Amino acid sequence: MKQFNFRSLGAIALATMLLTGCASLKKMKKNADKITYDVTPEILESHGGNVDVAIQGRIPESYFVKGATVKATPVFVYEGGEQAFKPYSLQGEKVDGNAKVIPYSKGGSFSYKGAVPFVEGMRKGDLEVRIVASKGSKSVTFDPIKVAEGTIATSTLLENSPASIVGIQKEKNTTGVYDPAIDQFQRVVPDSYRADLMYLINSAYVRGHELKKEDVKELTNYIKAAYGDEKKELKDVEISAYASPDGALDLNENLAKNREKSASKYVNRQLKRNKIDTDVTGRFTPEDWEGFKELVEASNIPDKQLILRVLAMYNDPEVRDREIKNISEAFTVLADKVLPKLRRAKITASVDVIGKSDEEIAALASSDASKLNQAELLYAATLTSDKNQQMAIYNAFIKNYSNDWRGFNNLGMVQMQNGDVDAASKNFNKADQLDPKNPVVMNNLGAVALSNGDVAKAEKLFGAANGAGGQVDYNLGVVAVKKGDYDAAVKYFGKCTCVNAALAQMLAGDNNGALRTLNSNKSDDALVDYLKAVIGARTAKTTLLYASLRDAVAKDAKYKSLAQTDLEFAKYFDDAKFKDIVK
Repeated sequence: MKQFNFRSLGAIALATMLLTGCASLKKMKKNADKITYDVTPEILESHGGNVDVAIQGRIPESYFVKGATVKATPVFVYEGGEQAFKPYSLQGEKVDGNAKVIPYSKGGSFSYKGAVPFVEGMRKGDLEVRIVASKGSKSVTFDPIKVAEGTIATSTLLENSPASIVGIQKEKNTTGVYDPAIDQFQRVVPDSYRADLMYLINSAYVRGHELKKEDVKELTNYIKAAYGDEKKELKDVEISAYASPDGALDLNENLAKNREKSASKYVNRQLKRNKIDTDVTGRFTPEDWEGFKELVEASNIPDKQLILRVLAMYNDPEVRDREIKNISEAFTVLADKVLPKLRRAKITASVDVIGKSDEEIAALASSDASKLNQAELLYAATLTSDKNQQMAIYNAFIKNYSNDWRGFNNLGMVQMQNGDVDAASKNFNKADQLDPKNPVVMNNLGAVALSNGDVAKAEKLFGAANGAGGQVDYNLGVVAVKKGDYDAAVKYFGKCTCVNAALAQMLAGDNNGALRTLNSNKSDDALVDYLKAVIGARTAKTTLLYASLRDAVAKDAKYKSLAQTDLEFAKYFDDAKFKDIVK
């Protein structure tokens, strides 16, 4: 009887299984061209710093081995490198796993979405799918399958030049208004001085002791000094005369008119005596209800609120007078404390103080900055376009006014313009320490973050800069382009004719609007012409394409090599005119 070696039979069976498995995988590899791929977009595009791809695939029937697993990896291959997308897996119907199942008899479809960061080399290259099929311990690597090519990278043409803001206004003073000495420069600063002539009840006579009061004497000195100072211009002297709102209206009208005449007579006499030639204007108010209301509001007299209600309820002066007199206790106090202060003539001299000339300011900024106030020093920096001189002026500002945030902020702004982002950052942070959360400084810190590539931080800081100026919206437009939100970018840029605004319109699909923006741009930026050429290619306007591309490369030769790989011009790569421009 013949004996069988069962160990040998087991080895033969195992070998048969392995050979069969390997053969089936090789068959899948051989027929891999029967798998169809629909890639969106057909030519890849860069948006928001990434290249996104969507693939719809179809596996034919009687193809996918029941016990097989497939791992597919989209890879973008370019000169000098490659970028692999996240892999995806499919499995046969007899595989115990979590991947998408593809039945053998019916075949099936699959969907894939992925993204990789864009790098410059990806402007030219191929997207291929690399597949490894496995069954048991055996695996087979398929030949790479090309499914798309190149990357349109128009979004990367964004000029990453965030706008910084110069610090002008300082802070409100204790009265709630800006102090011209530290705020925006004014070469002509209005000034004035006022004195009051007081009258007795029912009288328009100017009493002698009124003319000896300090404020009246000082008024005369003020007018004389202004008239004789070449740095001052005496504008005019205005007289406003009043009667208190008690008594008959016709009586008060005549009384106020006569007080204006007596005050004007005094002023003209003083001007003539001092040989001063200026305009004197006069007006009168029969009953000074506004002055009356102000004095009552500031007082603590009995029935104060009742008196104010009377003023609010009645507009007729005679009714007001009658109703207030009916408040007997209060009217006694009014007659003693309030009404006498309304029987007056206000004399106001108005003067324009003429500041230093541009030449004087520029000279002092260089020789002795300590003789200039904050506003003058800030203005001095605007008188030159030399960045070194501007930085010297702002350094002088910091030396003399070290607690004013504007010096550090403005120095940082010039450093940003010079490309010294680190130095600018240090000065913006010093400005923030002196005036925390100042919107201007928040914008400038956002500009630093954006320059350093931290888009999220920049967007947050720009949000805190709301109200600082149009530069904030511009910067938010740049952020929106970087994020791939082109509709938002168009809104942020608004009516700006800058090249970034046109780029946002192009990326949002508005080529005609972008062309109008570029035609309104008066700069000599070669990118303006290059984008016009792209629009020409997109809209099949060859005259626009070639004329604009020729202008772009004439201004900046780098656009020759860029155009050679820019798939916006793919249809024209073999055109003789195109080749002649970019050769």
